[in-house]
Amino acid sequence: MSALVLIVGLAGQRVGIRAAEVESVVEIADITPVPGAPPHVVGLAALRSRVVTVIDGAVALGSAAPTPVRAAAVATVDGHAYALLVDDVEDVLETSGDPRPLPGAVDGAWSRVARESVEAEGDLLLLIEVAELIAGPLARAA
Repeated sequence: MSALVLIVGLAGQRVGIRAAEVESVVEIADITPVPGAPPHVVGLAALRSRVVTVIDGAVALGSAAPTPVRAAAVATVDGHAYALLVDDVEDVLETSGDPRPLPGAVDGAWSRVARESVEAEGDLLLLIEVAELIAGPLARAA
């Protein structure tokens, strides 16, 4: 069985996010910083009359370099709205079959946020767990 995935660039990698988990894809213009927030929490933004927490996907993976663009995938996790900043947004594609376990070990923070892979248009892509990415780089340590 196939599924739909949103293909995005994240920390320099082409990855997939389950399309069912994404409410919309937007450009984020104004972000208000939140004092004392973890480094991967960029701040808060107004989106269609609601406030979303803006998460930098690259920083959530442990990168010191913040995401330079403001393209974001919007998702709700545990009743809270998040805008996940990504390098770029490609398209929504149909996968070739079901997600499957990763074919081998995945390096570093990717092992925390991706437990499965999918094939789309002949490419094998990590399938990102949005909740794990939102939790940030210190989530596993806690």
